[in-house]
Amino acid sequence: MVKETHLISKYKAVVIGGSAGSFQPMVQILSSIPREFPLPIFLCLHRLKHVRHGFVEALSIKSQKEIIEPTDKESIKKGIVYLAPANYHMAVELGNSISLNTEELINNSRPAIDITFESAAYVYRDKLIGILLSGANKDGAVGMQKIKYRKGLTIIQDIEESMINAMPMAAKNIVDIDYELKVDEIIEFLLKLNKIYQ
Repeated sequence: MVKETHLISKYKAVVIGGSAGSFQPMVQILSSIPREFPLPIFLCLHRLKHVRHGFVEALSIKSQKEIIEPTDKESIKKGIVYLAPANYHMAVELGNSISLNTEELINNSRPAIDITFESAAYVYRDKLIGILLSGANKDGAVGMQKIKYRKGLTIIQDIEESMINAMPMAAKNIVDIDYELKVDEIIEFLLKLNKIYQ
């Protein structure tokens, strides 16, 4: 159960990472978050680099939120879901914008969850919620470490529930994670936050 102190904190952004086995949980989360949820959400999901179309549409089918793949230097707006484009690293920048680049792969991945998590942690510090879902490698673990270091809230998908638990397990091995939650519990937490912010 999430502590009351973590529900009354005024968070400013949510960042979510995932890889193999994370698509369905992500659809569940997006289909449950109401349209009026006020925080920007940054999604970094490992995806096929040559398939540039269809992913946003697939996530959007049940989502009440607007999901976009941002362009480089795009301004961040409240309530929008920003999905890292195929084959681009996505970083959150000071000055309320997003940057994209095609620098080298990290953990054999581009987009790399670590880059999105670390940059968001630097910008939002203790006002950030980091969520790491199912995945087959260790991408995101160092990013979660940075979120924790800057006093953000760290959540991993329940190890037993994760289709492939290498990713949340890697984070748990190096970070004193705040919460290990099932997808339904992650949704419950975000819905409670939404009520507080209304």
